[in-house]
Amino acid sequence: MPELPEVESLTGFLRERAVGRTVLGVDVVAFQALKTFDPPVTALGGLTVTGVSRHGKFIDLDCDGLHLIFHLARAGWLRWRDDLSGAKPVRPGKGPLAVRLRLAPDEEGLAPGFELTEAGTQKRLAVYVTKNPDDVPGVAALGPDPLDESFTVAALKRIVGGNRTQIKGLLRDQKIIAGIGNAYSDEVLHAAKMSPFKISATLTDAQIADLHEAIITTLRDAVERAHGLAAKDLKAEKKSGLRVHNRAGQPCDVCGDTIREVSFADSALQYCPTCQTGGKPLADRRLSRLLK
Repeated sequence: MPELPEVESLTGFLRERAVGRTVLGVDVVAFQALKTFDPPVTALGGLTVTGVSRHGKFIDLDCDGLHLIFHLARAGWLRWRDDLSGAKPVRPGKGPLAVRLRLAPDEEGLAPGFELTEAGTQKRLAVYVTKNPDDVPGVAALGPDPLDESFTVAALKRIVGGNRTQIKGLLRDQKIIAGIGNAYSDEVLHAAKMSPFKISATLTDAQIADLHEAIITTLRDAVERAHGLAAKDLKAEKKSGLRVHNRAGQPCDVCGDTIREVSFADSALQYCPTCQTGGKPLADRRLSRLLK
């Protein structure tokens, strides 16, 4: 799933290539992806892209005041095309293509644009056309952005104070902190030397400060690594920069211990016992259920 660093990079990528260009048209192939009907998606035709911004994991194209907002969900991705003038129409239900945005031809006659694709059978990619980004429920409900200057140690202390949620779940909750998902929550907790099962409200002031530093450093480092990369290269860059996520069975780069995994119904987390849990392995909830 694209998370804050990748979405931030995609936002910059589109800003450099789309701002100032006229939208020729938007083709919706996967009709379930379009979550709004008024204004219609056809209203974007003829408008100029005046800005591209990010709200958590949402990307927002401002087209003369009308916003095309999309969320790539777990299996979605953005593919930039230098020329879509010869692109063939795609029938609904055929292949991973969900949405295609076409920009007006440039001086060389090339008509660039991008396609939103989604692999797998669980179609969760979401696209909205709205006059106000806050009309998108997911955007309106977002918690603070961890890269915003207002996200201070004191702000994080207010967030975790009194919250009985396990810290892993708190970091992933978009209504509490925007932009962090399964991968970077694993990375943040490894950097903070903190168990993913630790209850948020039990954090000391020193642990909150360490967690804040881990959040900022982990995300900023990932954003820096992704800066300037083409959209097609972001997945590989993300994978190469991960220390624990999706590395179960491999040695920890910090201490050499074997990275372990806890599996859930539809996801899994990875952690280092030596770095995060005092050398004690965490119970695998899925395996525990099978043994009962």
